[in-house]
Amino acid sequence: MIILEIFLGLLILVFLVVAHELGHALQAHRSGVVVEEFGIGLPPKAWGKKLKNGLMFTINWLPIGGFVKLQGEYDSANKKGDYGAVSFWKKTKILLAGVAINWLIAAILLSCLALTGLPKIISNQFSIPGDTTIVSQPVEIVSLTKDHAAEKSGFKVGDKILRFAGQEVPNADKMIELSKANAGKEVPIIYDRSGTEYTINVALGQENAGGVFGASLGQRELIKSTWSAPIVGVVTSAQFTWVTIQGIGDLIAGIFHSGIGSASSSVAGPIGILGTVFPEAEKSGPTQLIFLTAIISLSLAVMNILPIPALDGGRWFTMALFRLFKKDLTKSREEKIQAIGFYALMILIILVTISDVAKLL
Repeated sequence: MIILEIFLGLLILVFLVVAHELGHALQAHRSGVVVEEFGIGLPPKAWGKKLKNGLMFTINWLPIGGFVKLQGEYDSANKKGDYGAVSFWKKTKILLAGVAINWLIAAILLSCLALTGLPKIISNQFSIPGDTTIVSQPVEIVSLTKDHAAEKSGFKVGDKILRFAGQEVPNADKMIELSKANAGKEVPIIYDRSGTEYTINVALGQENAGGVFGASLGQRELIKSTWSAPIVGVVTSAQFTWVTIQGIGDLIAGIFHSGIGSASSSVAGPIGILGTVFPEAEKSGPTQLIFLTAIISLSLAVMNILPIPALDGGRWFTMALFRLFKKDLTKSREEKIQAIGFYALMILIILVTISDVAKLL
């Protein structure tokens, strides 16, 4: 089962990256730039076919995204059909098209979730009061206390409590109240795990012994809308974009304060996402999986717009800076600048990957 969950997560990641690259390719074609190759996955090439319009379409062995290759893909190129030969404005649109596609995918997914139930994860999350219903999900186990009743009975993080001692559990406060009222007793508990209901009798601890049920509880809320769902999706995407930018700022601050190794423990790379994040989201149901897909798509958009060499935003920033100071951005200079950014990103990716593997082990 875990293999299928990882495979589905991989498909989603590849889809988001390929959609990003497709945005570049489509905008380049519209701007008169020759698109030489469009690849799914990264080389070495597994299969390729040259289309009638001259585009080489390839499927590659490394299933970790995709790429697009443009003719004359450096700022100083000047032949007809070269990326470098088009105007500054057209280059800007080409570089930012991938970001726009990822942001649009997130907005569409969040709009769909607003119709069925959009997870509320920030206190001021946008909704239109006249067209909003807040749906509270079942009380959920967030963490377990070692050697207490919940852990001894086999409960796991993520289990949802449906009935406790024969009574409904509308919220965490009610469950705490019932737990204390039945301290020292054995009570039946009905819970949901991955969509299947189970019943178990649990011997609760004594309240004066420092614990009764022995678990931290949480409860998720969903925002449901009707006609305002597209508005909610777009505005929520903007809110999460800002939250993502703030998170990246905190990460950078953490690197300077505690070092790269320490900061990498608070983020997840591809292995962490595929090995832990996606499987957990899939177990929680389609809502959480779609929500995670939207958040990752937004993260790709935000990361690529940052002024970091080797990323879309970094390429645009370099191009704009040289134009501002009226300096020639030669092929050699551009390659050196992008290479520095690429190597820095590779180092960060390696550190995060090591952290991911350590967490999984």
